[in-house]
Amino acid sequence: MGRKARISKGKQMKPNFFVFCEGETEIAYVKFLRSLFRAPIQVIAKKGKSNISEDYIERSQNEYVRTEQDKVFLMYDLDVDGMLEQLQKIPNAELIVSNPCIELWFLLHYQEQKTEISSDKCIKKLQKVSKEYKKGTLSEEEKDVLAKNKDLALERAKKLVEFQNPSSMVYKLLEKLKG
Repeated sequence: MGRKARISKGKQMKPNFFVFCEGETEIAYVKFLRSLFRAPIQVIAKKGKSNISEDYIERSQNEYVRTEQDKVFLMYDLDVDGMLEQLQKIPNAELIVSNPCIELWFLLHYQEQKTEISSDKCIKKLQKVSKEYKKGTLSEEEKDVLAKNKDLALERAKKLVEFQNPSSMVYKLLEKLKG
């Protein structure tokens, strides 16, 4: 009597997280998250003057092996007029926008921010609590705070009204990464 052949179910591929963004600060943060969560995150930075669009996203994803479970995120600042309207036209992508800027998300790791704030004031406030902060980079000290206080920032961000100033939806990416 022979043994039954084992049927391999095959290895299930993890979904890719495609994060489209512009700006060195967002790129540095997403790369930090990729390392922190050891997740298959593909950071795709806007190149040149090309506008973010459904076609641009599709072409960019074609460079990767894709799965049905892949997720697309749009990480942009809302301090540019018309940006929200442009992003909302893109189907099958989750908005993880910050209003006014990504620095608000970083600030929420240190303190609450409930009143409207400009990008410049937000950066100045962040530089008061994080002396090492420089736009476009993340120091090891900053990475430690961002890792340690991520749940606190997540809770603070959830209390803010989406798309309003101030607000940051970056927490949605963290929730997906935590699974």
